[in-house]
Amino acid sequence: MEIASLEKVCRTVRRDIINMTADAASGHPGGSLSAVEIITTLFFDKMNIDPQNPKKADRDRFVLSKGHAAPCYYAVLGERGFFDKAEFKNFRQLHSFLQGHPDAKKCPGVDASTGSLGQGISIAVGMALGAKKLDHSDVKVYTLLGDGELQEGQVWEASMAAAHYGLDNLTVIIDNNGLQIDGTNNQVMSLGDLKAKFTAFGFQVLEIDGNDLGQVSEALDAAEDGKPKCIIAHTVKGKGVSFMENQVGWHGKAPSEEERRQALKELEEES
Repeated sequence: MEIASLEKVCRTVRRDIINMTADAASGHPGGSLSAVEIITTLFFDKMNIDPQNPKKADRDRFVLSKGHAAPCYYAVLGERGFFDKAEFKNFRQLHSFLQGHPDAKKCPGVDASTGSLGQGISIAVGMALGAKKLDHSDVKVYTLLGDGELQEGQVWEASMAAAHYGLDNLTVIIDNNGLQIDGTNNQVMSLGDLKAKFTAFGFQVLEIDGNDLGQVSEALDAAEDGKPKCIIAHTVKGKGVSFMENQVGWHGKAPSEEERRQALKELEEES
C-alpha cells in the first residue's frame, strides 16, 4: 500500500483504540497507540494472510507477545476484515471474543493466546522452527514484544534458540517506547544496549523510528542474511494523543468521556 493509504488506516485504528477502551472503561491505550504503525504495516502491507480464510495453512503468523496491546491488534484485524467492526463495542465484555488479551481459540486472525509477558517470542520461535525445519515452507513469523518484557529471562533463552536454528523466517520487533507499568524502563530494570545484546545473541539487528511508516516498511523488507531479524522500533507511548504521549499513567487506564472527546478531536484534526 501507499504510505498515504497506510497513514489513513493508522488514524482510523487510533480512533478505534480510543473508542474501544473508553466504551469498556478498561484496557491499555498507551502501548496500543505506540504499536499502530507496526501492526498496521504488517497486516495491510506485508503478511500473507486472508481475512476470509484466517486459518489457511500457508499464512504468515503474528504473535502479539505484549498481549495487553490487544486494542491495537483488534482494531487492525477489524479494519482488515477479519470480523465485523461492530464487535469493538464488546471489547472486554463477558462472552466476547475480544477479551483483554488475545485468545487464539475464539478471535479470528489471532494465531497465539498471549499476555504472560516473555512467552510470545518462545511461541514464535516454535512456529518458525516448525515452518522451516518440519514443513519446509515459506511461512514467515513475526512477533511484537514490549521493551519491558525483555526483563524476562525466557526472552533470551528463546533468542539463543532462534539463532542456533538459523531462523531467518523469524522477525522479532521490539516496541521500544521506554515506559512500562511501574515507570521508565531505566527506573525498573535498565535494558542496556539492546542492539549490542541482540547482535551478540546472533540476530540481524535494525534500529528505526517505529512510528514512521516508511522506516517500518523498509525494515520489514530488509533482506535476510541467514539470521533471525530483530527490529528495535523506537516509539512513543500514547502516540497521536497529546495528553497520553510519554505518560506512564496511560499504560492501563481508559479515557473518560471528556478525554475520549479530546483524543478523537485531535485525531480528526490530524487527518
